[in-house]
Amino acid sequence: MGINGVLKLRADDVIEKAKHEYEKKLAPITELMDSLFQKKEDLEEVKKLVPISTWYRSIRYKTEKSWSCQRRVVTKVCYGSDGLKMRHVVTSLPASKIPPSKLYTKKYCPRGEMENRIKEQQLDLLAHRTSTQTFQSNQLRLWIHSWAYVLINAFRQHCLKKTSLAKATVGRIRLNLLKLGARIKISCRRIIIAIASACPYQDILSIANKRIKTIPNTG
Repeated sequence: MGINGVLKLRADDVIEKAKHEYEKKLAPITELMDSLFQKKEDLEEVKKLVPISTWYRSIRYKTEKSWSCQRRVVTKVCYGSDGLKMRHVVTSLPASKIPPSKLYTKKYCPRGEMENRIKEQQLDLLAHRTSTQTFQSNQLRLWIHSWAYVLINAFRQHCLKKTSLAKATVGRIRLNLLKLGARIKISCRRIIIAIASACPYQDILSIANKRIKTIPNTG
C-alpha cells in the first residue's frame, strides 16, 4: 500500500534507527575522505558505496472508511545515500507466526519475483497475443510461448552462468544474443553463421556455444 503520514509517524523510531545505523557506517569513511580530499563531489560518490541500512516493523493500522477492522502492516525502512525509502505490505499473517523481516523477504519478495517471470513471458515473448477466434488455437499459441520461455530460461541457466547476462531478462537475451545480423553459409558438411566482428557480445556467444556442445543429447 502507499505511504501516508500516519504510517510514517508510527515507524518514526525505526526510521531513526536506520538513519543512525547508516550514519554510523558512513562516519569513518567521511573522516578518511575529508583527510584525503577536499572536493565534496568525491564524498558524494563514496556515500553510494556504503550499504543501505534496512529495518522492518509491524504496525496495526486501519483506514478511516475502506477497512472494516485493523490489519497488520509490515513496514520496510531503508536509509542510504538517497535518503529515506519506505514500503508497506498489508498481510493477514499474524506476527506470532512470522516476523516482519521474514514476511517481507521470504513471502512478499518471492511473490513479486514470480510476477516478474510472468511479465517476462507476456511482454518479452508476446504470450499475451491470444487473439485468434478459437480456444484451441489460442491454447496452442500459449504453449508455443511457454516452450520458448522454458528454452531461453534453460539457455540462461546452463550457458550464461558467470557472465554479464547470467541474470538478464528473457527480453535482453533475445535482443542481445538472438536478434543479430549475420551471414549464413551452407555447405554439404556444415552451416557457418558469420557474425560481425564488432558484435559487443561475441565473447558471451562463444562461451554459450561451447557450453551448448557439452550438454548431453537425451534423444
